[in-house]
Amino acid sequence: MMGVTMRSDILHPEASNLSYEIREIVAVANEIASRGQKITWENIGDPVAKGEEVPEWIKTHVQAAAGRDRSYSYSPTKGLLETREFIAARHNQGSAGTLTPENILFFNGLGDAISCFYDQLAPTARVIGPDPAYPSHVAAEAAHADASSLTYRLDPEDGWQIDLADLEEKIAANEGIVGILLINPGNPTGTVFTRDTLETVVGLAQKYDCFLLLDAIYNELRFPVAEETRVVDVMADVPTILMHGLSKVVPWPGARCGWLEFYNTDKAPQLARLQQALVKKKMSEVCSTTLPQAVLPDIFSDKRWGAHVAKRSSRYQKRAELLAKKMADVAGVSLVETTGAYYACVVFDDDVLDSTQELAIENEAVAQVIEPLLADVPLDKRFVYYLLAAEGICVVPLSSGFYSQYHGFRMTLLESDIDIFQDTVERICRAINEYLNS
Repeated sequence: MMGVTMRSDILHPEASNLSYEIREIVAVANEIASRGQKITWENIGDPVAKGEEVPEWIKTHVQAAAGRDRSYSYSPTKGLLETREFIAARHNQGSAGTLTPENILFFNGLGDAISCFYDQLAPTARVIGPDPAYPSHVAAEAAHADASSLTYRLDPEDGWQIDLADLEEKIAANEGIVGILLINPGNPTGTVFTRDTLETVVGLAQKYDCFLLLDAIYNELRFPVAEETRVVDVMADVPTILMHGLSKVVPWPGARCGWLEFYNTDKAPQLARLQQALVKKKMSEVCSTTLPQAVLPDIFSDKRWGAHVAKRSSRYQKRAELLAKKMADVAGVSLVETTGAYYACVVFDDDVLDSTQELAIENEAVAQVIEPLLADVPLDKRFVYYLLAAEGICVVPLSSGFYSQYHGFRMTLLESDIDIFQDTVERICRAINEYLNS
């Protein structure tokens, strides 16, 4: 039977280039699981999926909000006024920079915010972001410009701090760069930037007339060892946009609730116009989901909130310390100990990977799944496939998963059972040793 054809091509020419390996590798893992291999999921940052229990007091607040008719109606386009007032008041208590409710705009998660933000930028306006990069940012930025992504180097030998010379060199060389993206604490690196780093970046933004875009989704998940300095503490008069959300900190990833905060719009007319364009864009969608907005003040103002966040951060720090201790004895890789969020990046040393290395795969049916996938893949992705097939551990390669010059992988610190986490780490260490010596 003849296939149905369209009068013209319906697929965008760049559509096939879009990728999100954090989730795409799940299809491979599921196929392997169907052939008898048990999977340990270390690919995605969902605390609830990894067994973290949402406290009953948070559930009680959500249940109470769900019982109010108001939670079932549209919210105003910018978001519930009482929630925006709460966020502004919370920020303005002891923080630099004044935030008003009118400078807050809600979205259906930061994925929605990221997509809308880059859609409203002029095609010639470029935003430079970190390497390793978070894929949602780098893909959306490159797509809006119809060009290759622009990244500055994070230096693993300097604790994943920003290579400031590299950043300035690239800004100076490309007049199209008008924005600097920071992810702090970092994903995938799990690093919190120092005050010196942030102050220097602010200085570069002032020198080259750039705005700052800060993805602060993990802002409250800083470990006790990390500095407390934030961009808003040092941003001065630089036009700045902060991205926040509920998904990681509550945790409530299924809420899909994020928001943007705009600073210094009174000093930067172009930022003010961008803000209004985003409001109109959101207006065309009517609004963002009401329920998580309605319950946000109740959760954040609860007297148990501070202890809840501190407990979570302390737990992740202990896992980071365990991982660092185990990895210190593995030759051929390096690890910067995490200081915020709940990720860690293991980086292979230069020239230790090649296309002949492998791990023994006991299940022949599983081996048949990955064998066709090994041709012409980055060397760290090759290791990730072997780790998945041989050990059933699902991690994400840095090169293709995070658009990085580095070869390595990201894993999480989320496993709620410490014995399972330790076993996972030991299996990864053993697999690296076997792979590099095969």
